[in-house]
Amino acid sequence: MHQLYTNKTRYAKLKKIASKIVIGALVLVSALIAPTGTQAAQVTSFSDTLSRLKASTAANHTIYLVSPGGIASGQSITLTFGAAFTTSSIVLGDIDFATGNSGTCSSASYTDQTLVASGATSSQWNTTFSSSVLTITSGGASATATAGNCMRFLIGTNASGGSNQITNGTAGASTATVVANVNSGTDTGTLFIPIITNDQVTISATVDPTISFSISSTSVTFGSLSASTGRWATGSGANASAATDPTTSNTAHTLTVGTNATTGYTVTYIGALPTSGANTIAAATITGDSDGTPGSNQFALCGKGTSGSPSVVSTYLCATNSNYNFAASTTTTLFTASAPATSDVVSVAYLANIASSKPAGTYTTTLTYVATGNF
Repeated sequence: MHQLYTNKTRYAKLKKIASKIVIGALVLVSALIAPTGTQAAQVTSFSDTLSRLKASTAANHTIYLVSPGGIASGQSITLTFGAAFTTSSIVLGDIDFATGNSGTCSSASYTDQTLVASGATSSQWNTTFSSSVLTITSGGASATATAGNCMRFLIGTNASGGSNQITNGTAGASTATVVANVNSGTDTGTLFIPIITNDQVTISATVDPTISFSISSTSVTFGSLSASTGRWATGSGANASAATDPTTSNTAHTLTVGTNATTGYTVTYIGALPTSGANTIAAATITGDSDGTPGSNQFALCGKGTSGSPSVVSTYLCATNSNYNFAASTTTTLFTASAPATSDVVSVAYLANIASSKPAGTYTTTLTYVATGNF
C-alpha cells in the first residue's frame, strides 16, 4: 500500500514538470517567430513597359507600381536597373514621376511631381540617377505618395523633357531586371524584362499598277457643214451652233481615266485633218472665241474637265469663249494629272467651219487617243 502511494506521487510530480517544459518551449518558439519590427511588404502592380525590347537598342521605360506603405515626408524610393541596361546617358530631364489617385494603375489620374537635382523644397523631390540607381527623395510634407496608390515613372523621350533613352543589353540577359525599394526596404519588388534579338515584324504587300481608259462614243459627226455658222460634232450631228461653252450641249464624247500611277497620267491624241479625196479642212488655232470664223476653213477641238482633277492644256480649254486647237498627224497632249485618279472625266468638243467654196464631199478623219500612266 505504501509502495502504490509513492508511485502515484512520483507520477504527479513528473506530469507537472512536463507541463512546465511544454509551456516554456511554446513561449520560446513564440518569441523566436514573433516580428521584431515592421516587415517588408511586396509592391504590387509592378510593371515596366519598354518602347523596344530589341538587344542593343535604346528604349523608353514606363514603370508603374503600388507601394502598400507609400512615401512619407523625407522618405525615398529607388529603382535599380540591372547590369543588362546602360543608363549613363539619362539626365534629370529624361525622368517624369507622377502619383496616382487610386491603386488601379490603368485608370488612375496622375499628378506630375516636381523633380530637382538637389535642394528640394517641401513640395519637390530630390532626384539622382547614378550607377543605374534612380533615387527620388521627398523634400517635405507636400511631396508624398499615398499608401496603396499607384506611382508612375517615365524614363526616356517619353518624359516631358526627355531626349535620352536607356539602352538594352544582350538578348536573353538574366540581369535585365528592375528592383524597387521604398523607404529603405519597407516595400520592395523585382521584375524581369525579356530582351530579345529582334522585336519587330516586317510586313510587306504589293499593289499592282493599274490604269483604265474609256471613250464614251467612238463615232461622231458634224452632219452637214455650213459656211454661215460653226458646227460641233455629236453622236447624231443634230446641232447648229454653240453660243456658250460647247461642252454644255455639244459634247462629242467623254474621255475617262483612272490610275494608281504615283505621278498621274497623260492623255494624247494623234490624227489627220478631215479629208475628202484630195481636199482637207485646215487645222485651226482659235483663242477665246465661241465659234471661230464662220466662212473660213477650220477644224479644231477643245476639252473640259467635268469630274475629278484633270488638267486640260490651256490652248485646248473649252469655256464660254473657248481655246480650240489641232495639230495634224502629231502626237499631242490634251490633258494630264499629276497624282493618282479614281475617275477623271474630260468632255471633248470638235468645231468645224468651211468656206462657201469648199468642194463637196464626205470629209472624214480618225483620231487616236492614248492614256499613259506615269508610274
